[in-house]
Amino acid sequence: MTNKQLLQKIYSLIWPYRVKLLISVLAGLAVAALSGAQAYMVKPLLDKIFVEKNTFFLMALPPTLVLLFLVKGFFFALNHYLLEFVGQTVIRDLRTRLFDHIHKQSLSFFHKTPTGEIISRIISDIQLLQGALSTVVVGLIRDFFQVIFLLGVLFFMNWKLALMSVIFLPIAAVPIVIFGRAFRRLSAKGQIETAHVSNITHESITGAIVTKAFAMENYEGKRFAEQVQRLFHVFIKNARYRAIQHPLMEVIGGVGMALIIWFGGREVIAGTATPGTFFSFLTALVMIYNPIKTVSRINSSVQQGLAAAERVFNLLAVNPEITDAPDCIELPPFLHTIELRQVGFSYDTGKPVLRGIDLTLHAGEVLAIVGPSGSGKSTFANLLPRFFEINTGQLLIDGHDIRNVSMESLRRQIAVVTQQTILFNDTIRNNISYGDPERTDQEVRDAARAAHSLDFIEALPQGFSTQIGEAGVRLSGGERQRLSIARALLKNAPILVLDEATSALDTESEREVQKALDNLMKNRTTFVIAHRLSTIKNADRIIVIQDGRIVEQGSHVTLLAQQGLYHHLYTMQH
Repeated sequence: MTNKQLLQKIYSLIWPYRVKLLISVLAGLAVAALSGAQAYMVKPLLDKIFVEKNTFFLMALPPTLVLLFLVKGFFFALNHYLLEFVGQTVIRDLRTRLFDHIHKQSLSFFHKTPTGEIISRIISDIQLLQGALSTVVVGLIRDFFQVIFLLGVLFFMNWKLALMSVIFLPIAAVPIVIFGRAFRRLSAKGQIETAHVSNITHESITGAIVTKAFAMENYEGKRFAEQVQRLFHVFIKNARYRAIQHPLMEVIGGVGMALIIWFGGREVIAGTATPGTFFSFLTALVMIYNPIKTVSRINSSVQQGLAAAERVFNLLAVNPEITDAPDCIELPPFLHTIELRQVGFSYDTGKPVLRGIDLTLHAGEVLAIVGPSGSGKSTFANLLPRFFEINTGQLLIDGHDIRNVSMESLRRQIAVVTQQTILFNDTIRNNISYGDPERTDQEVRDAARAAHSLDFIEALPQGFSTQIGEAGVRLSGGERQRLSIARALLKNAPILVLDEATSALDTESEREVQKALDNLMKNRTTFVIAHRLSTIKNADRIIVIQDGRIVEQGSHVTLLAQQGLYHHLYTMQH
């Protein structure tokens, strides 16, 4: 992405705040004009007071100068505040937009993109862009106009000296451009390495129990140190370039200043210019040089921001793989049947995971799905709420193809309880009412009771107001699972998907959770993906999947009598 394209995208973000931006630009114009006036006042200050010894100017110039600084200070504050406000608002909008955009992505996006990288984009990249945008918006616009006004003063004072000084402006710009490219390249690399640091940090913290169990703390420490060292090398190289750039700019400015003093001094000695004119010119020149030095100093930050902006906008350009059809409808409340007609699915590898699945499930029926590991059971469960999109065939709910209804109306009618319990670092109440925070305390309490959770919740010091920690770490596995069941109960969806909801629990916890599941399954159409076959004996129907196909189906007793794959799997567990 070119700088022009990046700036156009940033400009589109700023455009809604154009009124405040216009006011700030006008204030910046006033600051620039008053800076030019300050430079020009050096001429009467020297010529009228110190050379001609004029009493009137001695009385008039000091209060005029104070007034000039007061007015300039007001406009500077107005310019700075409004531009900072616009810059911070744009960053706020962009961060919110990026977060929303990420959550609109399909589940496959989260499988392919490391969590640390996503966090790095939202936090680190936006932070770098914030620094650059605030710097550019706050400083460069005002400095640009200041240079224009001061150039006007220079040419008004002495056009020959002005032409000579202007020659040095493009010379001063050369290192800015050269170093800018290096800063951009290093910044992009630095942000990639920062994302790797974030990835390793996230993995090591979430996998702390495995690290400790295998006594791999030293290994993880070494892996992290090596990654931080790679990031360190990038930052040191950036610092080296910045260290070279600043004195180089100083030397260029010093050479230019020396030539101006030499040439201007000759004109004063020859009598073609007054001391006031020369020092007024020199003041304006110094004031011009300061904004140029500022550009040089912030060049690294600007390039970092542009590199970060490119990464952010590239992520915003990623379209969700699964979206609502343009003419999608609301799915009516489920009443009759769920049908799968020749359903096929494969991941990016192209190898079929499910093939030719034909199945009809009636409202209120409990369907158990079993099979060897890797046979496609969990994939089957993920197709119903459109977490993944079927490649061939149709999946119909009461005759409506799920690709032709809105995902919100579809998922509103499906509750999911998985083996991996997902809870949030919030109160027990908020975790149970997740998805519908407006539910009453009594409704939350009733759901907890039905999920066999009320006893352990009330035993906690703060009851439903207890903070459960990240991923519910302060609760046992069975307690966490019962909270997720309470959440599903409160949702009261007509379709239920249980994806190995008890496989990770011990016998006692499984017994309590199974009671909660029995309450949850009442009067619901249920898909049960089961690892422990003893838990699905009472299912209305059991299907056995092998290599992505349904190879057997029937009741528990019927399948055992067939002496097929189900019988083999059941025998292995008993």
